Amino acid sequence: MGLAQGRGYLAIPGPSVVPDAVQRAMHRAAPNIYQGELVEMMDGLITDLRDVAQSTGHVAIYIANGHGAWEASLANILAPGDRVLVPATGLFGLGWGRHAEAMGAAVDWLDFGNSATVDPDRIEATLRADPEHRIKAVLATHVDTSSSVRNDIAAIRAAIDAAGHPALLMADCIASLGCERFEMDDWGVDVMVSASQKGLMMPPGLGLVWFNDRAAAVQARLDRVSPYWNWTSRAAPEAFYQYFGGTAPTHHLYGMRAALDLIRAEGLGRVWDRHARLARAIWAAADRWGSEGAMRLNITDPALRSHAVTSLSLTSPDATRLRGWTEEVAGVTLGIGLGMAEQGTPEADGYFRIGHMGHVNAHMVLGALGAIEAGLAALDIPHGSGGVSAAAAALAAG
Repeated sequence: MGLAQGRGYLAIPGPSVVPDAVQRAMHRAAPNIYQGELVEMMDGLITDLRDVAQSTGHVAIYIANGHGAWEASLANILAPGDRVLVPATGLFGLGWGRHAEAMGAAVDWLDFGNSATVDPDRIEATLRADPEHRIKAVLATHVDTSSSVRNDIAAIRAAIDAAGHPALLMADCIASLGCERFEMDDWGVDVMVSASQKGLMMPPGLGLVWFNDRAAAVQARLDRVSPYWNWTSRAAPEAFYQYFGGTAPTHHLYGMRAALDLIRAEGLGRVWDRHARLARAIWAAADRWGSEGAMRLNITDPALRSHAVTSLSLTSPDATRLRGWTEEVAGVTLGIGLGMAEQGTPEADGYFRIGHMGHVNAHMVLGALGAIEAGLAALDIPHGSGGVSAAAAALAAG
């Protein structure tokens, strides 16, 4: 008998749950794009986008997803033949570097696999071995959505500085912005990319690039930049349409205004704390389930785990069986495994992910964990008992 009737819960790592307030803000007739409230709200929107990144720099908005934000950032920094250093900790770190390759850049890879964080010492050593400063930028992923590794961006900046190298530090915060502590200016990040569909609690459709004056100076020296990706007029428009390289993404802007209002009302520090507490509850449940059986958190050290997404493994094909049961019987959709096959388990069948980003609270997380625990029992997948109780205790402990 199915129990999935009623409102389902999308516990995948993006697109995340869209709050009712955001949906209401978007549910309106098309607005005037030449004058009126849409035009007038842009200054406040940009200010709040700066705040969520903890930056006083520039913001460019694109009608794109996270991959578009990758390309936008690279188009404004690199000329064909330029070199970049990519310290990868999962599928999406590799993906940003492959975008750079496809755009004509030469990539120096530091692949740390899928279950380890970036080693800043190796970054420093690589940059010291580049006395001619051919490497123009370091492309670092704050949280890799596939592996759930969280990297220390400030430590990467320290490594660049210790090497005395002028490379820009570029950070992918697509999975982390609005979920994890991120301080663009204080951490010395020159360019940061994100998108609307994860911690910013929006439907997919907006790619965002933050950049400082140092990055703007690098862009100004390029011979050419693609007209659509060029961030100059988007960040300092003379006319409203220049924010977007054409017609504005009207309803997404209304939704973004509502989402940023929710973040501001809660307080950014409290948003970060909420994600950390909910993540600890999920880890507590997973540790209990894994005490008897094959379930394992992909990242062993809690200090290196994302607060927005958790990647877990099971004996293949139990992850696929479990995902099927929770969605079809309990109405909870879990994320598939991505980019993990090289660890020896077929990724789709041996891994799954829990998204806990954006508009998520204690009862949503406990409900998802309850569905997982019921699925483990229903499918006779070996596991330790009491996962949900462990999660509840973790939440109660603060």
